[in-house]
Amino acid sequence: MVAIEEVRKLLESRGAVLLAHNYQRPEVQDAADYVGDSLELTLKALESKASTVVFAGVDFMAEQAAALCPGKRVLVPEPTAKCPMAAMLTPELVKRYRKRYPRAPLVVYVNTIARVKALADYVVTSANAAKLISSLDAETVLFGPDKNLAEYVAEVTGKSVVPVPKHGHCPVHEVITLECLLASKSEHPNAKVLAHPECPREVRRLADFIGSTSQMVKAASELGGKEYVIATEVGLLHRVHKADVAAYPASRYAVCVEMKKTTLSKVAASLLEGRNVVRVQPRVAEGVRSAIERSFELLGVDAPWLRR
Repeated sequence: MVAIEEVRKLLESRGAVLLAHNYQRPEVQDAADYVGDSLELTLKALESKASTVVFAGVDFMAEQAAALCPGKRVLVPEPTAKCPMAAMLTPELVKRYRKRYPRAPLVVYVNTIARVKALADYVVTSANAAKLISSLDAETVLFGPDKNLAEYVAEVTGKSVVPVPKHGHCPVHEVITLECLLASKSEHPNAKVLAHPECPREVRRLADFIGSTSQMVKAASELGGKEYVIATEVGLLHRVHKADVAAYPASRYAVCVEMKKTTLSKVAASLLEGRNVVRVQPRVAEGVRSAIERSFELLGVDAPWLRR
């Protein structure tokens, strides 16, 4: 078994940076240079002086880093780690909905494959989806692939948000049912509830705070609670515990098997062998950058690669 110290030495010797999503195994998070949300990590890769980026996450995250960091080599320790929700929205499905709603802008969640991002008008995160969509000069918006996030954005903005596809969802967040949350709350009655907007409506309605994974970590420090029930994938508990508060899962079954495929041994192997290089076609990468640039512009922020 590979130790954290060994991985850190390898990263240093290879001039590499390790990025770990909030849902990764605790030891992978502890070995990483940066831990966070998918787009947040891609921007860290862009800012880093490292020529090699090791992305401990799932397929769309590594693709995105490769598209936005064309001068860097992006490695994915476990190439079979795929996001099931991202796979629910295909380029063919996008084209079908575009024909059905020709005047509606297409906003896609960051949890999509690169070929879909390249077809989108805008790309959003769970942290900024509502803000961007409220800024659009359109009352009907196509949004995919998560129906729960689409529903949440519609509630916040008052706009007609059409989910693409109709039943797109994160299997992990669907496991977090109202019954699970109530059971966890009954065990920890003084705990505040932090929920991801990918959770079903019944769960969101009982939340003290709704936000992205990194926003949830921040909220655990700022809401003043001593205990929290965390309604998202269980990997986030590791980060919340570091905020010096008690944290409990809304459902102990909320485990992303795909995220947990990455191990320290696989991180080390990818560095040693330089294998599993992520490649995105230049035309697709350009489309991804353009969609994200438009999104940043609408949000009043310069894209980091333009600032550089």
